[in-house]
Amino acid sequence: MTEKKIGKLVCVGTGLRMAGQLTPLSKSYIESFDVVFAAVPNMFTREWLKGVAKNYVCILDHYDDAQLDGKNRRDTYRRMADTILAEVRAGKKVCAAFYGHPGIFACISHMAIKDARAEGFEAHMEPGISALDCLVADLGIDPGNNGMISMEATQFMIFERVIDPSALFVVWQIGIAGDLTLKRYDTEPAHLQIIVNKLARTYSLDHEVILYEAATHALEQTRAEKIRLGDLPSASLKQHTTLVIPAAQSMQYDEDIMHQLKELERLRAAA
Repeated sequence: MTEKKIGKLVCVGTGLRMAGQLTPLSKSYIESFDVVFAAVPNMFTREWLKGVAKNYVCILDHYDDAQLDGKNRRDTYRRMADTILAEVRAGKKVCAAFYGHPGIFACISHMAIKDARAEGFEAHMEPGISALDCLVADLGIDPGNNGMISMEATQFMIFERVIDPSALFVVWQIGIAGDLTLKRYDTEPAHLQIIVNKLARTYSLDHEVILYEAATHALEQTRAEKIRLGDLPSASLKQHTTLVIPAAQSMQYDEDIMHQLKELERLRAAA
């Protein structure tokens, strides 16, 4: 086993709305560790982090550097992870704070933790309230009722994926759907039409869908706009917009499995 070294890494989530969504344990890491790296777009959360951290470093600047260097998002995420790891290797206790949940659509944390552990450093993740948690609460949806499918928009577009129209379908990052370069932070009607055409293999163009954006502070309103699926290409979208597709049909019993289960119950009762 690789010997543990002095440096330490903990990745935490600040939640979507910092006030009340930051766990006490994550807060203690932010306040007590030697340095806090943050990838948090909300300016109110950034200002709070600056005020409580011993040493605060914002790594969002790497996005600006990437645009100047022509780098894609994957390269940018690698740079961010390496920036975090440099301080861990220097023997410091490092806290990396991410928007929402540190392990959901946050590959930087996974990269950094994997590399830190491989090098013998102690590293782990603390959960945070994610966009999915807020979506469930804001829309009043229970994934346990009909089940839920969840995938990223461009991934759904370019791979052969199976949709269950009797389940809720959550499509993340619809606002950058179809970007193969990993350099853009928006999408176009033509790209959206492609994903609509693919979804139309399963759903009617008149099927009602929801454009969801979680509120990130007290002055912001949650977006839960209902539109026709066919109107998606003309809709106003942001990078963090999520497409929520309610179930289009009822669940159908698997009669063979039902028969087997009922037979087991009959045998149990007879015994």
